[in-house]
Amino acid sequence: MTRPTRKAACLFALSVPLALLIVTVRPGGWYGALYYPAFVLAFIGADFVMALSGRRLLSEAAVPPRLYVGLKDEVRLTLTAEAYDRPLPVETLLELKGDAEEPRPSFGYISEGPLEMGLPLAPLRRGRLTVLALWLRWRGPLGLVEYRQRRPLDKTIEVVPDLKGIHEAALQFFARDAAFGIKTQRLKGEGTEFDNITDYAPGMDNRLIDWKRSARHRKLLAKEFRQERNHQVVLGFDTGHLMLEPIDGMPRLDHAIRAGLILSWISLHNGDLVGGAGFDAGFRSYLKPGRGMPWFTQFQRFTSGLDYQTEETNFTLGLAELNSRLKRRALVVLFTEFIDTISAELLLESLQLMARRHLVIFVTLSDPFLTRTRNAPPEDFTAVAEAVIADTFLRDRAIVLERAARLGIHCLDVPAREMSASLLNRYLMIKQRGLL
Repeated sequence: MTRPTRKAACLFALSVPLALLIVTVRPGGWYGALYYPAFVLAFIGADFVMALSGRRLLSEAAVPPRLYVGLKDEVRLTLTAEAYDRPLPVETLLELKGDAEEPRPSFGYISEGPLEMGLPLAPLRRGRLTVLALWLRWRGPLGLVEYRQRRPLDKTIEVVPDLKGIHEAALQFFARDAAFGIKTQRLKGEGTEFDNITDYAPGMDNRLIDWKRSARHRKLLAKEFRQERNHQVVLGFDTGHLMLEPIDGMPRLDHAIRAGLILSWISLHNGDLVGGAGFDAGFRSYLKPGRGMPWFTQFQRFTSGLDYQTEETNFTLGLAELNSRLKRRALVVLFTEFIDTISAELLLESLQLMARRHLVIFVTLSDPFLTRTRNAPPEDFTAVAEAVIADTFLRDRAIVLERAARLGIHCLDVPAREMSASLLNRYLMIKQRGLL
């Protein structure tokens, strides 16, 4: 599409006051008022002739095959102007369909060679993101004519959890443990399964001394234990409407999936069995626990299939169904969210029934908005009222977490950036103490 620019419209509009001035000063020379708009039209026509046509502006877009939620990527665009020796400013814009940040125009100049630029993509949720078209806009040398073109792309991109960050975090975790020998100590010497007898060394726990063997050999000997393997680790994901609230640019559910993927990778690496479940108003999906690092691919597919739901979560139905499918004692990690003490009553009752057979970790994300509102300076009455309401919500939240802790449930209410580290530390603590 070709049309005059605002500059051309303003120049042409000046012909009206100019014509009135000529008619006022010299009424007999009214025909001279027609020369100015004719000159403007001639310049517009000349700019149209000198401008680069759409057929000579070649574009090539490289769309990434997949995107990771919470991370930004870009579409690599190459623009080439054929047989055009002037610098050409070009404005580009992507037309998207899906949950992503609003695309912004990008500017560039085609001068001596092809122009390469990156158009940012920032997905907000998992699912599919479609790049429908590429919009191009450029002007003639005089800036009087503007070209606009829509070039269809129709490229669909899969938006999946952040596997890059998961692998990097897991590798850093094991590399750090291997460098300082922590991994060996955790696997050997801090469990409940007997491994061997070793000489007692200062600093070892006195409870590990084997007094009978020490008396027989006439020197202090201590028992070494190792962590048990083949434990079941089941990650339950609440997919209800409360998990759709964005925290740090991502829904709560995606933060939970990222932490769950890191925990599953490390659990499988340690020899445990990992499974998963998803529920909201109904029990949506279930993945039976499996072992081995190849099972991580199955768990990844399971988490990618957890859809966003707008219904309220039925904890009684979801946790009862999960409890019935677990035939042996397991570590159940529940990622969920609640509002107040009243809405958490059914949640606590279901957690109490599950905690009788299994070890439960109750994981929630703390809301930074409530904390900021409570700690905001009381500049006016509205700020004071908001601070009181936020403090009430936070106090109710602390009451629910305290009641859950008294039931023997491990509670984690942490910021989004600390979720993965806190969950891993709690998992390692449970393994070291042999609570399973």
